[in-house]
Amino acid sequence: MSGYPTGVAPNKNHLRIWFMYERRRRWEALGVPDTPKNRKMAGELRSNIVYRIKTGRFDYRSPFPESPLFKNEVESSKPVAIRDVADLWMKLKKPDWANSSYVTTERRVRVTLDNIGNSRDIKSIMQKDLLNLRIELLNGSYFTGRKMNIEKKGRTAATVNSSMSDLKAIFAFAHRNGNGNGYIEANPMTGIKPLKKSNKRPDPMTREEFPRLIAGCANRQNANMWSLAILTGLRHGEICVLAWEDIDLEAKTITVSRNLTPQAPPPKTEAGNRVICMIDAAVEVLRDQRELTRMYPPTSFAFHTREYGEWSEDQKIFVFNASLDSVNGRSGAYYLTESLGHI
Repeated sequence: MSGYPTGVAPNKNHLRIWFMYERRRRWEALGVPDTPKNRKMAGELRSNIVYRIKTGRFDYRSPFPESPLFKNEVESSKPVAIRDVADLWMKLKKPDWANSSYVTTERRVRVTLDNIGNSRDIKSIMQKDLLNLRIELLNGSYFTGRKMNIEKKGRTAATVNSSMSDLKAIFAFAHRNGNGNGYIEANPMTGIKPLKKSNKRPDPMTREEFPRLIAGCANRQNANMWSLAILTGLRHGEICVLAWEDIDLEAKTITVSRNLTPQAPPPKTEAGNRVICMIDAAVEVLRDQRELTRMYPPTSFAFHTREYGEWSEDQKIFVFNASLDSVNGRSGAYYLTESLGHI
């Protein structure tokens, strides 16, 4: 540009300069009037910046503390609770997940942050804190069950890895570098690797154990439920919300199209949507169960698809009705997966 040193340009009667930084052209306003003397000084400033960039000694914030490059960064002295950062991350990621995945992740993150401390400043969390957390999750006691009154000790490596993976994503979201948002200068998750998992050998039920299990069931419906689960390979969540509308006894098929979470969504993957061809023994089990629950009235429930925010109201008659053998009369029209361990 005529009359201006290289990299210096007018900006509404003032001056600005440009230079290449991290493979991108950066423009910075200088806030000084456009005069010949200031043009010369701006050219010298730019030359000094270019030299410092080439020699690896350039600190961007030093000459341009008010640069738009830092406008979205959080004030470094202001404490930010890790719970607030995690909530923001969850909110922004929610459209990427199926509703069931969001609920599962939210529950897992809540438990993890309870161990860290929800109000703790995210900048104060060090790698040793996260390693101690991993040990606590792996070996510590916790409560589960519908009323949170069942105490268990220790979690599997896979469960702990899922919790640490959530933290890795949260700290990457908070980190200043890359695509982060400037809440923290260093990422304490750097260098923490997943725990190793062993490939456990399957321990299937034997022919001798199967009749003993069925004989030990408390009632006819329980015996039918476990018989069908073993004879078809249905997952716990699938058998809980199995409906008579999914079954064709003449064709001897079961159409699997939903799995039980708080939203009764489709199975986790497309491969989970399938048609099961039953053996005669499974058909006989369902014929016996038909006498118990086929004439119950339909139950309404919300069916959530994998698409964000999409759901529909549906009505089904569930094959296994929890109210049939309810002791207190407060059971619903289907079993929860958590309750299967108590029947």
